[in-house]
Order: sequence, then C-alpha cells, then structure tokens
Amino acid sequence: MTALELLAKYYGYRSFRPGQKEIIDAVCAGRDAVVLMPTGGGKSLCYQLPALMMEGCALVVSPLIALMEDQTAALLADGIPAAAIHSGRNEADNRSAIDAALRGKMKLLYISPERLLSDIDSWLSRLKVNLVAIDEAHCISQWGHDFRPVYTQLSVIKDRFPGVPVMALTATADRLTRDDIATQLRLHEPLRWIGSFDRPNLSLTVRTSSTKKERVRTIETLIRTYPNDAGIVYTLSRVGAEEMDQALRTLGFRSCVYHAGLSAAARAEAQRRFTNGDVQVVCATIAFGMGIDKSNIRWVVHNNLPGNIESYYQEIGRAGRDGLPARTVLFYNMQDLIMRRKFNEESGRPAIAEEKLAWMQRYAEADICRRRVLLSYFGEVLEHDCGNCDVCLDPPSRFDGTILVQKACSAVIRCNSQIGMFILIDVLRGSARAEIRNHGYDRIRTYGAGRDLSSQQWAAYITQMIQLGIMEIAFDNDNRLRVTDYGMRVVRGQATVELALYRAPEPQRKRKTAERKAVAPVDPTTQLLEQLKAIRKEIAAREGIPSYVVFSDASLLDMAKRRPTTPVEFQQVHGVGERKGVRYGKRFIGAIRKFEGMSASMPKGATYKETLILHNAGVPLGEIASIKGVTTGTVLGHIAKLVDEDMITDFSRYISRSQYETICRTYSEDPDKAYYTLKETMDPGIIMLGRSIYEYHRRKNKSSNG
Repeated sequence: MTALELLAKYYGYRSFRPGQKEIIDAVCAGRDAVVLMPTGGGKSLCYQLPALMMEGCALVVSPLIALMEDQTAALLADGIPAAAIHSGRNEADNRSAIDAALRGKMKLLYISPERLLSDIDSWLSRLKVNLVAIDEAHCISQWGHDFRPVYTQLSVIKDRFPGVPVMALTATADRLTRDDIATQLRLHEPLRWIGSFDRPNLSLTVRTSSTKKERVRTIETLIRTYPNDAGIVYTLSRVGAEEMDQALRTLGFRSCVYHAGLSAAARAEAQRRFTNGDVQVVCATIAFGMGIDKSNIRWVVHNNLPGNIESYYQEIGRAGRDGLPARTVLFYNMQDLIMRRKFNEESGRPAIAEEKLAWMQRYAEADICRRRVLLSYFGEVLEHDCGNCDVCLDPPSRFDGTILVQKACSAVIRCNSQIGMFILIDVLRGSARAEIRNHGYDRIRTYGAGRDLSSQQWAAYITQMIQLGIMEIAFDNDNRLRVTDYGMRVVRGQATVELALYRAPEPQRKRKTAERKAVAPVDPTTQLLEQLKAIRKEIAAREGIPSYVVFSDASLLDMAKRRPTTPVEFQQVHGVGERKGVRYGKRFIGAIRKFEGMSASMPKGATYKETLILHNAGVPLGEIASIKGVTTGTVLGHIAKLVDEDMITDFSRYISRSQYETICRTYSEDPDKAYYTLKETMDPGIIMLGRSIYEYHRRKNKSSNG
C-alpha cells in the first residue's frame, strides 16, 4: 500500500501535513533525516508510516515512559502492532515484546536510550531493523535545553545498524542544536526538514507585576471558560505548584499537583487523572508534560518566567495540539528574572544559559508582536504581525524604522560582524572610548550616525531588530551580532520595517489588557460536541485508555459538523481510521442520529457494511468479530450477504476449498436434509457462505454464457 493509503486506513487522514510526505519518501529510500516540527505537528507519522511500509521493525528511542505508553496505546488502537520496553514494565512483559519482535510480529518497538545501549549487542543484533527514530533528539546536544549525557552514546547506532536510516526528531532546537544533532549522531547527508514553528491557534499573552490573587483569578476564568477541557499551570518551584493547587481546590475546581518531590506512584497517578480527564487542571513544575499527547488542553499558564525559549515553546505547545484555538498566559516580574539568573550561575553552562534567558526576557518585555519574537529565535521570519497576541491586540505606537535598521545593520557589516550590542550602540552614538578607536570602528561610515538617539533607545530598537529576525546573536561566536538575509534585504532597500516607538519605563505602569474573550457559542454544533465528548469519556473509562486515544477533539468537532448517520459517512470524519470507525462508530452514529431527530438504530444494512470495511482492510475473521463485538458466525453471515450482493469476490480467507466442495456435494445429494447434516460438523455461517459462493458462481457462469 502507498503512504497515503496507509494514512487513511490506519489514521483516518486523507492528506499529509507539510513535510511529512517528503520525509517519509526520503527515509524509505534509506536516507538519514533531522526532523524539526512543532509539538502537535505530526512528527510521529514521519517514522510510523515508513515502519509500516518497509520490511522489518522500527526502533523508536524515547527518554520517557509516559510517551512510550501513550504512543503504543494509540498505535494498538489503530490496529498497528507495537510495544514498549522499559523499566516500568515487568521483565516478563518486556521479554514477550522482544520475542514477538524477533518473530517479525512487531512494526514499532519503543525503547529507552539506556535499554538500547545495554541490549544493542544481544537480542537487538538479531532484530531486522528497518529504521531507528530518535525522539526528543535535542537531548543529545549541549546547546539544547534538556541535555542528557546518555544520548551522546547513541552514535553507536551507526556502527551496529549500518545502512539503516536514522531519523532524529525534536520540536525545539535552534540552529546550533540542529547542527549538533546531526554531528553527534554521525548522520550521513541527512534530509533536514525544518517545519514552521508557527502555531497560529495559540494566543500569546504576557502579564507583568500581577499579584497572586490576580493570577488565581486569571486561571479561574480560564477553567470556567473551558469547563470540559483541561489546562496546565507551570510554576518555578514545588511549593509554588502546591500553593496554586490548594488555591484552585479551595475554589472548588478539580486540580492536582505534579513535581519531582512526589513519589513515582503519586506522579503516575496525577498524570493518569489528568490524562483521563478526572481533573481539570494540573499544577506542575517543568517535570510534567513531556510525552503528554492529550489533545484537549485548551490553555497553559506559566506562573513564572521560563529559563529559555525552547522550554517555553515546548510547554505552551501542549495546548491546542488538535489545531483548535487555545490560550497561553505568562506572568512575569523581575523577581523571576533574578531567581533564574541565580539558577544559571549554579548550572554547568552559565554562559549559554544566560544568553538563552536573555531571549526569554526579550520575549516577555517585547513591544512588538510576540509571535514574531518567538519565531525569530528559531530562525523563522514572520513579516507581518499575528493578530493573536496581547501586543497585537493592544499595540504600541509604531513608526517606519527602516532607516534605523539600515544604520545599525550597516555598522555591524562594516565591523565585520565582530561586535555585540553594546559596542554597536557606542559606534552608532559616536563614543570616543579607547576600544572603539583601537579597532578602527571610529573610521567606518556609520560611526556616529545615531547620535540623535539615547543608549536606551538604541538598546530597545536593536532588541526589536533581533526579535524580528533582522539580526541574530551568534552564541557560538562570543555572542556577536550578524545580519540575517532578511536584514540584508532591508539594507538593500528591498524591504521596509516598522518598529514600536520607544516608551520609557514607568514605575507600576499598568498596561491595558486587551484579550479576546472566549465565549463558547451555544449553537447546535457545540451542544452535539459536548454529547460526543461525554460518549468518548465513557468509552475511554470502560477500556482504560486516555480519551484522546479514542478520538481527538478535532475528530469530534469534525463529527459534530458533518453529523454522519451511516458507517460509510462516519469513515469520512477526520481522524477516523477503519478499525476505530467500526469499533466506535455505532455509539457515535446513534447519538448523532438521535440529535438529528432520527431513530438511533443503525440504518438497515449498516452492520454488514461495517464488515465490508474491515474485509477490505484485510482484517482476519476472528479480529473482525472482536472489533464488532459479535460471533464469527455472525460475521460469516455478513460475508455471505456481501457475496450475494456481489460486493465481495475474494472469500478464500473464510472458507477452505474442501469445506466448499463438501457443502456443494451434500446439497446436490440431498437438498432437503443437507443443512442439518452439515450443521453437525460445520458452523452455520460457513454453510451459509458456501451456499452464497455457489450461487455467485452460478450467476457468473450464466453471465459469461449468456
């Protein structure tokens, strides 16, 4: 089957997202790849589909047990053989998964980096590996925000699995980290796919100098706005998480707490309650969230300033994974900044940590579109304001800053990109400092070209230029400035730039907050959506799986809009694959039919057409019966009916030649008693199918002779 056919069959999607097809084709051709896609951007499909298309089994290296368990649960629900091997499972279960993989019964095997390294010379050497996918690949780089030393040993993969494509995947990596990933893993001329980091469905808001009471009130508003969905509150400390949890529970909300100070069992229980929808909000430190694939997280609040853009982007990316609108709020004050700087001084990489914190500070203090600041950090230029952040919704005064940009960029270029921000300001303002004269910077054409502005004004405007992606800071070159391609276009007069007018800091200045208020419209689609969510929750509870494994919010919304009333229509819903369509369709279709004022009973012929869908998917007889919750005899009756209607012409999977010949011979000898004679040794469904096949051949012969 083609990649597109497999996409529809197992996942219920009819088209690829940008980059997915190119990555899949490259890996299937044996090429290594570095894949950078935002959270919720579809990274998993980039290795899951090649695993299905190629002979053998894919190894997926993941640092998180929760991620492994969620991914395997989702794959199994879609009918894809997968398993996870990790310390959280007993060794008998791990051994069973290993044996199945060695027998060729697995398509994807999730494994921790530690386990892979310990087993790479034993059973893994006997496994037919078609692909190695390394998730959270930024962990391999010291430039990354979550460096893990064990990841640096994964370069051995290239020695142990020569010729096997290796795919490194991450949602958060700047240019230096991306290059380091490819080098550390020894990838050979990898395809580098840098997906867009833009998540336009996420609104971005920063609030400064908020009191604890104001913060709790903001979170209360978000919970009440999205009563049937979920949210996360990130805090800097364990105490902060516990205090916020207590405040929310006092208000009557279903909240729980998660941090590294809890026992493993307590953390697992908190995650389970959040994932299954038993609580509305989790108050957590950054220890929470990696690997969470919950689709209906509608908001994320940061109670304190994160340490870097990568962490912040990854954490807000847990909201709105289904593509529907979601809100993010960051509370920021100088105390957070002081605390973060103290952490950086105690870290093993203070210089790098401090530069990354400086970017986070620029984002929090920005007077320009926050999304443009966020994207420029990852090297992506957005040449227009987003309209979905607090700065865009309450914009400062702006002016044409093209001339200022040209002056600043020209000075950087004429100084051979060997200066930082403060030297640049001195050059532009014509400083007579010895350092300026010693380097000859006082002799360049743009020396003193910005005397009319104060140092504070130039600092603000140069910061905006960095935020807009006009300049970038070379962290690998003593934090010097260099002009980007976008900046060069401005220098050449090929683009213009608007800057936010400098506003001097005002003590206790209160910025007017202009947020879009999310008011849930009371319309039929919303009413039906809530009913469908209730059904999903009931199914998930019964089967002991997270709600999003049944269907995502995006699928339920599409369901509520399309309102399918037959199995065939249900199969067209976004995210409804063949197996899930049959397994869960009856409940959802019945609810939709009832909502539409129709009989909740499935339309005539619907159940055997479900069987047709599974037959066409190649699902074995026993599995069809299991998925539909009926006996194999009932399924055989459906197959017989489908043969009668000439909808199935391949029936060798259900009846042997000897069974068919016995049925034909017995009926020819004694038609009246044949059924009762055969029933002593055969399932009535087989007898019915045999008779239908006989009639099928009669029709076919008559047609060919006629």
